[in-house]
Amino acid sequence: MRLALFQPDMAPNTGAMMRLCACFGVGMDIIEPCGFVWDERKIKRAGMDYMQLVAFQRHADWSRFREHVAGRRIVLLTTKATLAYHQFSFLADDILMVGQESAGVPLDVRRSVDAQIVIPMQPQARSLNVGMAASIVLAEALRQTGRLQ
Repeated sequence: MRLALFQPDMAPNTGAMMRLCACFGVGMDIIEPCGFVWDERKIKRAGMDYMQLVAFQRHADWSRFREHVAGRRIVLLTTKATLAYHQFSFLADDILMVGQESAGVPLDVRRSVDAQIVIPMQPQARSLNVGMAASIVLAEALRQTGRLQ
């Protein structure tokens, strides 16, 4: 299982999700361009000393990422989905993907993924922080696939 960040906007969120991946033993993909200058010091500040514990790969763009993960299922976390994450059947080699903090993912990317899932929320709430959403869904995916102990 891997967590993919589509063109992340905020270095602190990226660092926090690196820490999440390190703690759960999950790889990470960062699909560029990022909305911030890649500065390992800034990211390390948010991810603390966990940066060296996570296997992450940066991809120049969406098409290069798609080539790299060909044959694996991409599951998008989005507020535009109708299927709740806890009703979805995860596979051990799924790639969970979150969008930009400010804009999600473009329509063409959303249409090209294998599945879209949502975290049910109160109707008046717009969305969760992307790192919080990733944490909730990643924990469920790992539980379902027997990797969460």
